Amino acid sequence: MPERENTAGLGAAARHLMRSRGHAALGTSLAGRPYVSLVAAACDSDASPLLVLSDLAQHTRNLAAEPSVSLLFEDVGGYADPLAGPRLTLLGRAEQSADPRALARFTARHPASASYAGFADFHLYRVAIERGHLVAGFGRINWIEAAELRFSADASVLAAAEPDILDHMNRDHAEAIELYARHLLGRRETGWRMTGIDPEGIDLRSGGETARLDFDAPVLSPAAARRTLAGLAQRAREKPGG
Repeated sequence: MPERENTAGLGAAARHLMRSRGHAALGTSLAGRPYVSLVAAACDSDASPLLVLSDLAQHTRNLAAEPSVSLLFEDVGGYADPLAGPRLTLLGRAEQSADPRALARFTARHPASASYAGFADFHLYRVAIERGHLVAGFGRINWIEAAELRFSADASVLAAAEPDILDHMNRDHAEAIELYARHLLGRRETGWRMTGIDPEGIDLRSGGETARLDFDAPVLSPAAARRTLAGLAQRAREKPGG
């Protein structure tokens, strides 16, 4: 068995993978037998996965009997051998939540969900993280405990300000968002909007395309977010062609 990497970056690498993926494979228990389905996913500020599930879905009925779940996040699309790409198997418990802030975060990540997320038979679930198994490349295989997987610093002030930050950036700084996507992420699409901000980065969307831009250091307040976003815009302008 590969030796565990002695690095503080394992949790950060796992969170980046989780935050950058919009969908995951959800494993639940169907009367004790494994049942796997594809679900839309988002992450809260501390990286806890968020799901909006229909009461009529088989996986939701499974959760009513046994809330233990597994989620597979993967980013293997660009690899000739998908098994060489990064993936994270997360273990946890899915708990129904009535948090309107978290629901707004999910619907911003998945705009199509706004048309059904308010229906009486759809509910928000938050996955309480227990452990994760990260495969980051050949021979780089590690178990990561919950304390390392979750973002532990208090991000409540930033989370509360998130709707205002998104509104301000999309309304008044659309040019900066385009610069982020084009010059910092190398994306060719246009019409990007910011759909989320958390302590470790921002989420962008253009039509059906999504992108993730990580911060160099954690951001915990609106003032810090303002400085960081301005700095990223300046960095993008200074790039060739910026």
